[in-house]
Amino acid sequence: MKLYVVGFGAGSAEGMTIEAKNVIEKCEVVVGYTVYCELLRTIFPEKEFYSTGMREEKSRVLYALEQSKNRITALVCSGDAEVFGMAGLAFQLSEKFPETDIEVVAGVTAALSGGAVLGAPLTNDFAVISLSDLLTPAEKIEARIRCAAQADFVIVLYNPASKKRRDALRKACEIALEFRSPNTVCGVVKNIGRDGEKCAVMRLGELSDYDADMFTTVFIGNSETQIIRGKMVTPRGYKDV
Repeated sequence: MKLYVVGFGAGSAEGMTIEAKNVIEKCEVVVGYTVYCELLRTIFPEKEFYSTGMREEKSRVLYALEQSKNRITALVCSGDAEVFGMAGLAFQLSEKFPETDIEVVAGVTAALSGGAVLGAPLTNDFAVISLSDLLTPAEKIEARIRCAAQADFVIVLYNPASKKRRDALRKACEIALEFRSPNTVCGVVKNIGRDGEKCAVMRLGELSDYDADMFTTVFIGNSETQIIRGKMVTPRGYKDV
C-alpha cells in the first residue's frame, strides 16, 4: 500500500501546498506529532488522526508504516518532510515493510516562510542548522555554526531554545560573534503562519538576549545583510543597484 510523508508547511491552510492538501484529503489515517495533528484537525476535521509526543518519533513512524499495509496513510511533518522531518526515518525503518510504497511530499520549511515574513534574508547562500542536541552532539552543532559563520553564510537556526536548553541561542551568538560584527542584521519569527505570529529585526549584539522558544526561527545575516524599509534583506549581488 501507500505511505505519504507530507510536509504541510507552517500549519495554516493558506501556507500548505495544493499537493499536500490533496494528499492528506485522500489518506485514510493521518499520523504525526501531537501539536501538528491538533493544527491539522482544524483543516481536516473528518480525518482519523493518530499522534504521539516528543521523542516518540520511531514509534510514530512504525505505526504509520504498519497502517500503510492496509490503508493509505499520511505521516505529517511541519514545514518540509525532509528538513528535520520524518522522511529519512521512514525510509530507514521501511526495510521490514517492502510492500509499502513511500512517497515524499515537499512542504514550505520555516526558513522560507519565516524569511518571507522578515523580508528577503535568503537571497544569497545560506545554511540551516538545528540547535537541538537530542540527536546531534552539541560539539558538532557548534562546529557547524562556526564554519557557517566563518564562510559568511546567512544562518537560519531551528529549535533555538527549549525548557532544558535556555542558553543554546546565546552560545550560537557567541560563536557567530567570533567572525561577525555585533551590528550584523538578524531577525526572529515566532509562530510562523499561526495565531500569535510575530517578528522582529535586530542586531547580532542584541540577539542573544531574545526570549526564543521551540516555535521560533532565528536568522543571522551575513556581512552584506541590510535593513531596508524595516525589513531584513540580503542583496544577491546585482551591479548598479
